[in-house]
Amino acid sequence: MSSTASCSNNKVLSIEELTVSFDGFRAVDSLSLSVNHDELRVIIGPNGAGKTTLLDMICGKTKPTSGRVIFNGIDITRLSEHQIVRSGIGRKFQTPSVYEDLTIFENLEISLPRTHGIYQSLTFRRSRDIVERIHIMAEQIFLIQQVNDRAGQLSHGQKQWLEIGMLLMQESSLLLLDEPVAGMSPREREQTGELLSRIAIGKSVIVIEHDMDFVRQIAHKVTVLHQGKVLSEGSAEEVKRDPHVIDVYLGH
Repeated sequence: MSSTASCSNNKVLSIEELTVSFDGFRAVDSLSLSVNHDELRVIIGPNGAGKTTLLDMICGKTKPTSGRVIFNGIDITRLSEHQIVRSGIGRKFQTPSVYEDLTIFENLEISLPRTHGIYQSLTFRRSRDIVERIHIMAEQIFLIQQVNDRAGQLSHGQKQWLEIGMLLMQESSLLLLDEPVAGMSPREREQTGELLSRIAIGKSVIVIEHDMDFVRQIAHKVTVLHQGKVLSEGSAEEVKRDPHVIDVYLGH
Protein backbone atom coordinates (compact mmCIF):
# COMPACT_ATOMS: atom_id res chain seq x y z
CA MET A 1 0.00 0.00 0.00
CA SER A 2 1.31 3.47 -0.82
CA SER A 3 2.10 5.90 2.01
CA THR A 4 -0.58 8.26 0.60
CA ALA A 5 -3.28 5.59 0.83
CA SER A 6 -2.13 4.61 4.31
CA CYS A 7 -2.30 8.24 5.48
CA SER A 8 -5.77 8.63 3.96
CA ASN A 9 -7.02 5.49 5.72
CA ASN A 10 -5.85 6.90 9.05
CA LYS A 11 -8.15 9.94 8.76
CA VAL A 12 -11.29 9.90 10.89
CA LEU A 13 -12.42 13.38 9.79
CA SER A 14 -11.79 15.44 6.67
CA ILE A 15 -13.03 19.03 6.36
CA GLU A 16 -12.98 20.05 2.70
CA GLU A 17 -13.24 23.73 1.67
CA LEU A 18 -15.92 24.38 4.29
CA THR A 19 -17.61 27.78 4.10
CA VAL A 20 -20.58 29.27 5.93
CA SER A 21 -21.96 32.78 5.54
CA PHE A 22 -24.34 34.64 7.85
CA ASP A 23 -25.91 37.69 6.18
CA GLY A 24 -22.92 37.97 3.85
CA PHE A 25 -20.30 37.52 6.61
CA ARG A 26 -18.09 34.46 6.15
CA ALA A 27 -17.75 32.96 9.65
CA VAL A 28 -15.79 30.03 8.15
CA ASP A 29 -14.05 30.61 4.85
CA SER A 30 -12.87 27.73 2.58
CA LEU A 31 -11.49 25.88 5.61
CA SER A 32 -9.79 22.51 5.13
CA LEU A 33 -8.25 20.24 7.77
CA SER A 34 -8.12 16.57 8.71
CA VAL A 35 -7.96 14.65 12.00
CA ASN A 36 -6.49 11.17 12.36
CA HIS A 37 -7.65 8.21 14.42
CA ASP A 38 -6.35 8.36 18.02
CA GLU A 39 -5.50 12.05 17.65
CA LEU A 40 -6.12 14.80 20.20
CA ARG A 41 -6.44 17.98 18.15
CA VAL A 42 -6.73 21.38 19.82
CA ILE A 43 -8.22 24.34 17.94
CA ILE A 44 -7.28 27.81 19.15
CA GLY A 45 -7.75 31.33 17.90
CA PRO A 46 -9.15 34.75 18.83
CA ASN A 47 -12.85 35.31 19.49
CA GLY A 48 -14.78 35.27 16.21
CA ALA A 49 -12.20 33.05 14.48
CA GLY A 50 -14.86 30.44 13.61
CA LYS A 51 -13.95 27.76 16.16
CA THR A 52 -17.41 27.02 17.57
CA THR A 53 -19.03 27.49 14.15
CA LEU A 54 -16.72 24.77 12.81
CA LEU A 55 -17.88 22.35 15.53
CA ASP A 56 -21.50 23.35 14.79
CA MET A 57 -21.01 22.29 11.15
CA ILE A 58 -19.29 19.01 12.03
CA CYS A 59 -22.18 17.99 14.32
CA GLY A 60 -24.92 19.24 11.95
CA LYS A 61 -26.20 22.14 14.04
CA THR A 62 -25.20 24.58 11.27
CA LYS A 63 -25.28 23.66 7.59
CA PRO A 64 -22.38 24.97 5.47
CA THR A 65 -22.89 27.23 2.47
CA SER A 66 -20.38 25.07 0.59
CA GLY A 67 -17.79 22.37 1.21
CA ARG A 68 -17.97 18.89 2.77
CA VAL A 69 -17.52 17.09 6.09
CA ILE A 70 -16.29 13.51 5.65
CA PHE A 71 -16.40 11.22 8.70
CA ASN A 72 -14.95 7.71 8.43
CA GLY A 73 -15.12 8.00 4.65
CA ILE A 74 -18.82 9.03 4.57
CA ASP A 75 -20.11 12.46 3.58
CA ILE A 76 -22.15 13.64 6.60
CA THR A 77 -22.52 17.27 5.48
CA ARG A 78 -26.29 17.11 4.96
CA LEU A 79 -27.20 14.59 7.64
CA SER A 80 -29.40 15.65 10.58
CA GLU A 81 -27.90 16.16 14.04
CA HIS A 82 -29.28 12.87 15.42
CA GLN A 83 -27.99 10.96 12.36
CA ILE A 84 -24.54 12.42 12.96
CA VAL A 85 -24.68 11.42 16.65
CA ARG A 86 -25.62 7.87 15.61
CA SER A 87 -22.70 7.79 13.16
CA GLY A 88 -20.34 8.20 16.14
CA ILE A 89 -19.77 11.93 16.77
CA GLY A 90 -20.42 13.29 20.28
CA ARG A 91 -20.47 16.99 21.19
CA LYS A 92 -19.94 18.69 24.53
CA PHE A 93 -20.83 22.37 24.74
CA GLN A 94 -19.19 25.00 26.98
CA THR A 95 -21.92 24.81 29.63
CA PRO A 96 -22.35 21.31 31.14
CA SER A 97 -25.67 19.69 30.25
CA VAL A 98 -26.44 16.94 32.77
CA TYR A 99 -29.63 15.74 34.44
CA GLU A 100 -29.23 17.37 37.84
CA ASP A 101 -32.07 15.47 39.56
CA LEU A 102 -30.60 12.09 38.57
CA THR A 103 -27.60 10.40 40.15
CA ILE A 104 -24.24 10.13 38.42
CA PHE A 105 -25.01 6.44 37.88
CA GLU A 106 -28.38 7.26 36.22
CA ASN A 107 -26.88 9.99 34.03
CA LEU A 108 -24.33 7.51 32.69
CA GLU A 109 -26.94 4.77 32.31
CA ILE A 110 -29.36 6.82 30.19
CA SER A 111 -26.47 7.73 27.88
CA LEU A 112 -26.18 4.10 26.76
CA PRO A 113 -27.34 3.77 23.11
CA ARG A 114 -29.60 0.80 24.01
CA THR A 115 -31.73 3.04 26.28
CA HIS A 116 -32.66 5.43 23.44
CA GLY A 117 -36.09 5.20 21.83
CA ILE A 118 -39.42 4.00 23.21
CA TYR A 119 -38.95 0.28 22.41
CA GLN A 120 -35.35 0.20 23.67
CA SER A 121 -36.25 1.95 26.93
CA LEU A 122 -39.17 -0.45 27.55
CA THR A 123 -37.03 -3.54 26.94
CA PHE A 124 -33.88 -2.25 28.68
CA ARG A 125 -32.68 -4.34 31.62
CA ARG A 126 -29.90 -3.32 33.99
CA SER A 127 -27.53 -6.28 33.75
CA ARG A 128 -24.47 -6.92 35.89
CA ASP A 129 -22.27 -6.05 32.89
CA ILE A 130 -23.96 -2.65 32.54
CA VAL A 131 -23.57 -1.89 36.26
CA GLU A 132 -19.88 -2.84 36.06
CA ARG A 133 -19.39 -0.73 32.93
CA ILE A 134 -20.98 2.32 34.58
CA HIS A 135 -18.78 1.95 37.67
CA ILE A 136 -15.67 1.67 35.49
CA MET A 137 -16.69 4.86 33.67
CA ALA A 138 -17.40 6.66 36.97
CA GLU A 139 -13.89 5.73 38.12
CA GLN A 140 -12.38 6.91 34.82
CA ILE A 141 -14.01 10.34 35.19
CA PHE A 142 -13.02 10.68 38.87
CA LEU A 143 -16.60 10.34 40.19
CA ILE A 144 -16.70 6.81 41.62
CA GLN A 145 -17.06 8.18 45.19
CA GLN A 146 -20.10 10.24 44.10
CA VAL A 147 -21.69 7.64 41.81
CA ASN A 148 -24.91 7.49 43.83
CA ASP A 149 -25.13 11.27 44.48
CA ARG A 150 -27.39 13.55 42.48
CA ALA A 151 -25.60 15.36 39.64
CA GLY A 152 -26.89 18.69 40.96
CA GLN A 153 -24.57 18.30 43.96
CA LEU A 154 -21.44 18.21 41.80
CA SER A 155 -19.04 21.12 41.34
CA HIS A 156 -18.82 22.80 37.93
CA GLY A 157 -15.68 20.84 37.06
CA GLN A 158 -17.22 17.53 38.12
CA LYS A 159 -20.25 18.22 35.91
CA GLN A 160 -17.83 18.72 33.01
CA TRP A 161 -16.34 15.28 33.77
CA LEU A 162 -19.79 13.70 33.98
CA GLU A 163 -20.77 15.07 30.59
CA ILE A 164 -17.57 13.71 29.05
CA GLY A 165 -18.42 10.34 30.63
CA MET A 166 -21.92 10.51 29.13
CA LEU A 167 -20.41 11.04 25.67
CA LEU A 168 -18.12 8.06 26.21
CA MET A 169 -21.09 5.89 27.22
CA GLN A 170 -22.69 6.79 23.85
CA GLU A 171 -19.71 4.99 22.22
CA SER A 172 -18.77 8.03 20.13
CA SER A 173 -15.55 7.58 18.17
CA LEU A 174 -15.04 11.34 17.67
CA LEU A 175 -15.56 13.74 20.58
CA LEU A 176 -15.98 17.50 20.10
CA LEU A 177 -15.27 19.40 23.33
CA ASP A 178 -15.79 23.17 23.62
CA GLU A 179 -13.57 24.64 26.39
CA PRO A 180 -13.79 21.60 28.71
CA VAL A 181 -11.65 23.15 31.49
CA ALA A 182 -13.40 26.53 31.69
CA GLY A 183 -14.11 27.35 35.34
CA MET A 184 -12.03 24.45 36.71
CA SER A 185 -9.51 24.56 39.54
CA PRO A 186 -5.81 23.95 38.65
CA ARG A 187 -6.04 20.38 40.01
CA GLU A 188 -9.23 19.68 38.02
CA ARG A 189 -7.51 21.00 34.87
CA GLU A 190 -4.60 18.64 35.45
CA GLN A 191 -6.95 15.68 35.95
CA THR A 192 -8.95 16.63 32.84
CA GLY A 193 -5.73 16.66 30.82
CA GLU A 194 -4.97 13.13 32.04
CA LEU A 195 -8.53 12.05 31.19
CA LEU A 196 -8.45 13.46 27.65
CA SER A 197 -5.03 11.92 26.98
CA ARG A 198 -6.44 8.50 28.00
CA ILE A 199 -9.58 8.99 25.87
CA ALA A 200 -7.51 9.73 22.78
CA ILE A 201 -6.13 6.18 22.86
CA GLY A 202 -8.79 4.49 20.73
CA LYS A 203 -10.81 7.62 19.91
CA SER A 204 -10.26 10.99 18.27
CA VAL A 205 -10.84 14.21 20.18
CA ILE A 206 -11.18 17.82 19.01
CA VAL A 207 -10.88 20.41 21.77
CA ILE A 208 -11.48 24.16 21.54
CA GLU A 209 -9.39 25.86 24.18
CA HIS A 210 -7.84 29.22 25.17
CA ASP A 211 -5.56 28.12 28.03
CA MET A 212 -2.17 27.65 26.33
CA ASP A 213 -0.68 25.81 29.33
CA PHE A 214 -3.49 23.27 29.03
CA VAL A 215 -3.04 23.13 25.23
CA ARG A 216 0.63 22.27 25.67
CA GLN A 217 -0.30 19.56 28.19
CA ILE A 218 -2.73 17.68 25.92
CA ALA A 219 -2.36 18.54 22.22
CA HIS A 220 -0.98 16.11 19.67
CA LYS A 221 -1.45 18.87 17.09
CA VAL A 222 -2.75 22.44 17.22
CA THR A 223 -4.77 24.25 14.55
CA VAL A 224 -4.97 28.05 14.79
CA LEU A 225 -8.00 29.70 13.18
CA HIS A 226 -8.26 33.38 12.25
CA GLN A 227 -11.13 35.02 10.37
CA GLY A 228 -12.56 31.61 9.46
CA LYS A 229 -9.36 30.26 7.92
CA VAL A 230 -6.46 28.08 9.08
CA LEU A 231 -3.68 30.47 10.09
CA SER A 232 -1.18 27.92 11.37
CA GLU A 233 -0.89 24.23 12.23
CA GLY A 234 1.67 22.14 14.07
CA SER A 235 2.79 21.21 17.56
CA ALA A 236 1.97 23.57 20.45
CA GLU A 237 5.57 24.82 20.44
CA GLU A 238 5.58 25.35 16.67
CA VAL A 239 2.41 27.47 16.63
CA LYS A 240 3.59 29.34 19.75
CA ARG A 241 6.67 30.47 17.80
CA ASP A 242 4.76 31.33 14.59
CA PRO A 243 5.00 35.13 14.15
CA HIS A 244 1.53 35.25 12.52
CA VAL A 245 0.00 33.52 15.57
CA ILE A 246 1.86 35.84 17.95
CA ASP A 247 0.59 38.84 15.99
CA VAL A 248 -3.12 37.95 15.82
CA TYR A 249 -3.60 35.86 18.96
CA LEU A 250 -0.89 35.14 21.50
CA GLY A 251 0.44 38.69 21.52
CA HIS A 252 -2.90 39.89 22.89
